[in-house]
Amino acid sequence: MDFSFTEEQEMTRQMVREFAEREIAPVVMEYDESQQFPWEIIRKLAELGLLGILISPDYGGSGMGYIDLAIIIEELSRVDPSIGLTVAAHNSLCCNHIYLYGTEKQKKNYLPLLASGKKLGAWALTEAEAGSDASAIRATAILRDGQWVLNGSKLFITNANVGEVAVVLAVTDKSKGAKGISAFILEKGMAGFRVGKKENKLGVRASDTAELIMEDCSIPQENLLGKEGEGFINALALLDGGRVGIAAFSVGIAQGVMELCLKYSKERVQFGKPIAKFQAIQWILADMATQIDAARLLTYRAAYLRQQEQRSTKEASMAKLYASEMAVRATEKAVQIFGGYGFTKDYPVEKFYRDVKIATIGEGTSEIQHLVIARQILE
Repeated sequence: MDFSFTEEQEMTRQMVREFAEREIAPVVMEYDESQQFPWEIIRKLAELGLLGILISPDYGGSGMGYIDLAIIIEELSRVDPSIGLTVAAHNSLCCNHIYLYGTEKQKKNYLPLLASGKKLGAWALTEAEAGSDASAIRATAILRDGQWVLNGSKLFITNANVGEVAVVLAVTDKSKGAKGISAFILEKGMAGFRVGKKENKLGVRASDTAELIMEDCSIPQENLLGKEGEGFINALALLDGGRVGIAAFSVGIAQGVMELCLKYSKERVQFGKPIAKFQAIQWILADMATQIDAARLLTYRAAYLRQQEQRSTKEASMAKLYASEMAVRATEKAVQIFGGYGFTKDYPVEKFYRDVKIATIGEGTSEIQHLVIARQILE
């Protein structure tokens, strides 16, 4: 067994870490307070090839794998989870759906634009009545005179406002249940397709989240993505990769807060000595470091299996479940170590504490991960 990264992967980690500390760290709170989308940073990430991570160079991508994706998301989230989430959704969901299931024409039309950052991507599955029960979606797509006509709305969609391209799932045959759901490629500016309410969120406030609405939105028949009726099946496969991204997002947050705690505990003096000298603090830090390593190993195991095109449903859910719950615990402990300062916006642990909660909700709640894992081990 080899637990080491390749030289190229280590170079990628170092490049992203240096970029995040140089370009992102100084403006994190500014973007969080204003809820502005960090376009300048995203454009620079595009120049580094980080908006086409999984896409082949044949379509303008970087041709990297899921391990690289996890490394990149972890390092970005270590400094700003909003950036990490934006990059994860664009790469592992929208781009990857088109890359894995699109026609050659669709790949050539959309992937170079998405990989270059000329356009950002969104992926729309969730609805008001279809959250954990994702197969209960009500958005419809009816084939009429050679055009697909879509009606319905999607909720909590990352990159909804800023995305120029969206992969949208809709029911094409209600009688078939989950096997009657298909995927479609929509573009901003299409008649009947618009952005609805922008969410005012607890955390990851610089990540764009909004509603997408289709009202008699007519699109070409060729914008069907994948085979009719296989949209939901394909979505479940994609979510295995997406959960690797959220696990890496969680590990990055926990790593970021642990590093802040290590520095602070060595500097903060109480009772005549740094609080790092107290056993109570040492045990918190020891548990935090151990749990981060455990989550990281689960995450990269799942990434490796995905990269080897092996089944990774159980492993991806395990990684996502453990890493997200661990990161919530780590940030709570970080605020405790910082004490009153941790409750103020003068220190970044406050922001991490708000940002981390989405990890246990997005791309399948912790409760859903338990169900997925149980289903896999009981087969």
